[in-house]
Amino acid sequence: MTTSTFQSFGTVACFLAMMLLSIPLVAGFFGAWHPALDSFAHFRVHLAVLMMLVALPLLLTSFRWQAMSALVFGLAALSTTSSALTIAGIGPVHAAFEPRADARPVYKMLQMNLRYDNAYPEKVLQLVGRVQPDVITLEEVSEMWAGKLQPLFARYPYRVLCDYPNGVFGVAILSRRPFAEGTKPHCIGSGALAIASVDFGGRVSDVAALHLGWPWPFEQSRQVGELTGKFASLGSNALLGGDFNATPWSNTVRRVANAGGLTLLPAAGRTWLTFKLPDFMRFAGLTIDHVMAKGDVTVHSVTMGDDAGSDHRPLLVEFSFRDAGSHTEDSESQTVELRTSAAPNG
Repeated sequence: MTTSTFQSFGTVACFLAMMLLSIPLVAGFFGAWHPALDSFAHFRVHLAVLMMLVALPLLLTSFRWQAMSALVFGLAALSTTSSALTIAGIGPVHAAFEPRADARPVYKMLQMNLRYDNAYPEKVLQLVGRVQPDVITLEEVSEMWAGKLQPLFARYPYRVLCDYPNGVFGVAILSRRPFAEGTKPHCIGSGALAIASVDFGGRVSDVAALHLGWPWPFEQSRQVGELTGKFASLGSNALLGGDFNATPWSNTVRRVANAGGLTLLPAAGRTWLTFKLPDFMRFAGLTIDHVMAKGDVTVHSVTMGDDAGSDHRPLLVEFSFRDAGSHTEDSESQTVELRTSAAPNG
């Protein structure tokens, strides 16, 4: 094979690769049409970067104009993944962080996928001890975690633990603030969603923990459909944290936000990275853990926490309420706990 023939073959291979990568990249923008298309959206960043890398050598060939088009399209696709940019019909509206007001008490929520077989559960307990959140939303609360979390129960006497049928993907809410008087926490969707009304010093807000399944061809889209009514039933003030297994620009996240009248808070970073890759390659991970809010809940920050033994990084949320309300210490009333395997319809 001559040098010119080899170069020609390489040029054609690059061109075909560029075109093939563009197909799922384009398809991801039409996730509202079918969940199969939305599955591609989760890899928008990866597809766009790969397509642009393949297009670069073509700038020196007769395919230069096609390569330039691919580069422009790749940059445009990447811009839609920025939480600072809102494009109608492409991404959900993001809530803006608001500065603290000195007169208002600030609360903390810790959102975390524990990892069902976490080999270092003590890291989770240490993280909670350092952060001292007011409320915690947890996913992948497996049978193992039911025992490992017990050291936290004295500090977090108000809690709901929801079993998932496979004993792995349950969710939980732990709170050191009392549940609102006259309310009971709920496990919904076979343990995929937990909701509790929490009294934050006189201001009541629903707190929800959500764990969606994997994207199409798995159960994610069906789950969102089944839970739509429950998202809509969230109170006028609400905080929802969870592992969505979906990126912030996906139709899946938009469906949850729209159903609950929620706004998605700006992403703190790529929260998931496979254990097969070192942490310095977190840029290759996925942003699939999210926090949403609505009503008088004013969010000041969402930051990504340190490694706690899971393949997901925790998120720490600082928030307050637009009205200061009364500010009382935690109630000493009796512990409230619910542990159940919820039916699919709640």
